[in-house]
Amino acid sequence: MIKTENAQTLGGRAIVESLDREFARLYIESCALIDITQGADLYAPPEPTDSSRSPSPIQLTSIGERVLRAAAAIEQTFGGITANLWDDPFEWTLPEYLTTPAKVLAYLTEVEETRQRAFSSLTDDGCLLKQVAVPSGQTQPLIDLLTSTLRRAAAYLGQETKCPEHSFRD
Repeated sequence: MIKTENAQTLGGRAIVESLDREFARLYIESCALIDITQGADLYAPPEPTDSSRSPSPIQLTSIGERVLRAAAAIEQTFGGITANLWDDPFEWTLPEYLTTPAKVLAYLTEVEETRQRAFSSLTDDGCLLKQVAVPSGQTQPLIDLLTSTLRRAAAYLGQETKCPEHSFRD
């Protein structure tokens, strides 16, 4: 007889760990992008590629802008989860304040530390079913909030992400 149990029943963290890895991957890739970017190129508009096609919005923004938008989306979500601070980080993520690759990397590290604190509090996959109040005043399952944030941050970076399947059985 084959016994099937879901992650929630087992108290497992397979989905939590999968989400954690995907967010960590975005952090590592963002840092790598900034590491290879010269200071003068951080906010420089990208070179046009193929003039026969209309560029996507992501192709019209600089490396620095894309990385900051992705990190700001992550910061807003995890700041909301950990401290109920849903402020839009727009003001302190402006290129005027984060003028060098070193400052951008320091900001990315702060965001990553906030994200890690949030993930350390997720004891099992069942936590992902909890309803979270979002800035609109409505609630949604934590897993929906995390996967939408992950997709949005990856899109800012011009990437796709592997969001884990999130089907829980009773």
